[in-house]
Amino acid sequence: MRTATARRVTSLLLATVFLAGCADEPEDDGNPVPYTYLGSAYRLSGTDYVDAVDLPSSVADEIHGHSSATERLDSEDKVFLRYRDDIVAISPFLTGSRIEVADYRTGYRRWKPHLRSWPDPDGAGFRGGGPGSGK
Repeated sequence: MRTATARRVTSLLLATVFLAGCADEPEDDGNPVPYTYLGSAYRLSGTDYVDAVDLPSSVADEIHGHSSATERLDSEDKVFLRYRDDIVAISPFLTGSRIEVADYRTGYRRWKPHLRSWPDPDGAGFRGGGPGSGK
């Protein structure tokens, strides 16, 4: 009887240690836009962010360095970063840059002339939208 109880206690302890270890691992949520970073590093202006000094390529490097984008595309004087469900567009603004965030479908439609090498969300083969959707 004591042996069976000891085995149950040992099993429960091992399960608890295993589950506690799993809880410490970061959840893989794709690679979302780093909104917290954008809010702390850049000035909010309406619905966009502004960097009053740095050019789009430097701002894109900063953002990508903080949270890696799936893809980066430089087009004319703009830079586009592709995240899980969104596009971050960085364009010249006064002496610095404007940073705009749009969901992938809206952003693709808006900046389509620049994004032709990225998958069209309205195309038959598009598999975007995050974990589990459209797959």
